[in-house]
Amino acid sequence: MAPIREQDAVLMGAIGHPDAPRGLIERDVIIGLRKGLDLYVNLRPVVLYDDRLSPIKGKGAREIHMTIIRENTEDAYTQEGQRTGIGTAQEVASVSMRFTRPGVERIIRYAFELARNNGQKHVTLVDKANAIPIQEIWRDVFEQVGKEFTDVRRDAMYVDAAAMWMVLKPEQFDVVVTTNLFGDILSDLGAALAGGLGTASSGNINPGKVSVFEPIHGSAPKYAGKGVASPIAAIGALGLLLAHIGQADAAGSIERAIRDGLQSGEIKGVEAGSQRTDEVGELIARAVSR
Repeated sequence: MAPIREQDAVLMGAIGHPDAPRGLIERDVIIGLRKGLDLYVNLRPVVLYDDRLSPIKGKGAREIHMTIIRENTEDAYTQEGQRTGIGTAQEVASVSMRFTRPGVERIIRYAFELARNNGQKHVTLVDKANAIPIQEIWRDVFEQVGKEFTDVRRDAMYVDAAAMWMVLKPEQFDVVVTTNLFGDILSDLGAALAGGLGTASSGNINPGKVSVFEPIHGSAPKYAGKGVASPIAAIGALGLLLAHIGQADAAGSIERAIRDGLQSGEIKGVEAGSQRTDEVGELIARAVSR
């Protein structure tokens, strides 16, 4: 980790291979980086670049625009768990869903500060405190921290209802803050609302310290060497990185280039095979240079 800590930020490409043992990449590399660098914020903007990419009838960029803030270092993801009696009728698998008050408070505070600073002024907490009583800690801390942000509206809903409303009425969401487990699921739903995983980028952030930015899609080995994978999510991740290190103009130029390219039709789509990788990259590069 030492060489990584010396950087301002890291851009990480999609990783993974079907020959790797299940979960190895996720546990040892991705979760290893998040825990090792204390990247407690997973920032997942839901950006619908062009209305034609929306899978929801009558919902476009005016309605689909939210940021999902996923806690990144606690919950069941970071616990080892155990299996006993493997292969027998008495087999039991268990893992702790563990939250700490400092961990919950810092991610909720980040969400409120983001909402205040970006002008959205609305934070929704998503949990399952009705069926999982330990998640009351999220409600308690949310109310406590929320009182410090009197200019930011706040509400809370259970995760099953949130999944439903993200599809039926996405315009009601601005900044969403949630647990590691629920955030993983809801942020992929958010990506689908924006046209699919090929559009979606994320930041794994420790404010003020080195942070890691990446596309959220996998490595898609079946497309390796064919030059047909969409680079949009990876380029979008670079935009998030630039914004993080204070290069707002550069970040904005990348987002505009992607948006203009899709809206004009120069970029034909975000699915693998819709256009050559290098052609999309060159289109965006030229637009940024202008």
